[in-house]
Amino acid sequence: MRIFLTILITVFLVLAALLIAALIHTLCIPKKFSDYKPNPDKKRAETYAGKLSRMVAYDTTSHQGMHDREKFLGFHRLLEELFPLVHQKLEKTEIEGNLLFKWEGRNHDRPIVLMSHQDVVPAEGEWIHDPFSGDIADGKVWGRGASDTKCSVMGFFQAAEELLAEGYVPEQDIYLSSSCTEEWAGDGCPKLVEELKRRGVRPYLVCDEGGGIITDPIGGIKGNFAMVGVFEKGKADVQFTAKGNGGHASAPSPGSPIARLAAFENSVEKHNPFRVKMLPEVSAMFRTLGPYANFGLRYLFENLWLFQGLLTRLMPAISAQGAAMLRTTIAFTMQSGSDAVNVIPQEASVSANMRFIPHQGMEESLEIIRKRAEKYGLSMSVLYQSDYTKPIDIHGDAFRMVQDVIAQTFDGMAGNPYVMTGATDARFYQEICDNVIRFAPVIYGPEQMRGMHGVNENIEYSCLPGCVDFYKNLIRAQK
Repeated sequence: MRIFLTILITVFLVLAALLIAALIHTLCIPKKFSDYKPNPDKKRAETYAGKLSRMVAYDTTSHQGMHDREKFLGFHRLLEELFPLVHQKLEKTEIEGNLLFKWEGRNHDRPIVLMSHQDVVPAEGEWIHDPFSGDIADGKVWGRGASDTKCSVMGFFQAAEELLAEGYVPEQDIYLSSSCTEEWAGDGCPKLVEELKRRGVRPYLVCDEGGGIITDPIGGIKGNFAMVGVFEKGKADVQFTAKGNGGHASAPSPGSPIARLAAFENSVEKHNPFRVKMLPEVSAMFRTLGPYANFGLRYLFENLWLFQGLLTRLMPAISAQGAAMLRTTIAFTMQSGSDAVNVIPQEASVSANMRFIPHQGMEESLEIIRKRAEKYGLSMSVLYQSDYTKPIDIHGDAFRMVQDVIAQTFDGMAGNPYVMTGATDARFYQEICDNVIRFAPVIYGPEQMRGMHGVNENIEYSCLPGCVDFYKNLIRAQK
């Protein structure tokens, strides 16, 4: 017993010493502040806002399963008017409304692709400015697509336009890629990828939307931070169905279909079946953000060697976005049952959206949730599924180059690895490219984040010069 107590006391003293050392280390480092704000040439910002305004004013709404080539050909004519040199000097390929431009460089072994989509989601609800007005007011461009993602399309077209006007010839081939089916996960981008495969092109780097310069990315961290998406979580739409005998609601029996569905949903919410793990990309993100956090978070982030397990458990209370980077998620979104209030349904169902993390991918996650559903007498059907994408090497040359360009363009700002919890067209390029990032070089504050797929979408046009400069600097960085 005496030996056991001695060992226990020794372990306690060692841990206490480590904690004190970590606390002293953290307290001795002054907190940094991310105070980056765009300080653009006002004339440039207004010029770019005018171009983006006209692009927003052209309605490019897309709908599930519908191809409207003529609509997008009209948008292409607008692009030709706004960016004449791109259309005069670059090789243009149009495939059913999807665009691919080739800008031939001096070399062809490490081409890059700059991409973002033309289409937008439907605009519903009551807007301050008409969703297809393209109004310029209060320092912002208003309308559907202003931030998601015609700002990026404008940015890389304008970057190419300005470099062409200078007579610049890139060191490597540059491709400008833009699909018109991204918002419904359509076949537009896959067709562009197939065209590049036909030509034998294997890009060195692909830069799409997804991340961005995010304001206050996690609770307790204030300022603007470059969040660079390094991979996407997988995705599935699933439906759970419960069957019973039905009957009149005046004489209910226990275990009705809706009651079993509710019990299943409650069990998943209260006893999450998916394993939490901090991936290397997420650890790197927290370490980079650590110096900018408030004391409590900073202490945790800068001492992950000690507190990684604790942080994974605390993250759901700190940030839903941060928690989604640590495990597979499931969100129940649609439910159906009886058509009458006084009728117990013979069949009821609930649909859910799942997002898969690499340490518990598509097959394992689906099997886990299927087994949980079976405990409540439910059947499960998968309506759509795709697994997570391969991460870019965050220690590799391509990622470091992107970080250098971010620092060059945005006053030394660090490029933080970031796990994309949504889905983009970039995943289709994973087949032919090892270095696919998701980063739109514009500022997304809380207002812009709410506006994406919501009402009153807008972008502050003061950040547009930085957007154009990022793409110019990325083109110039090729070797």
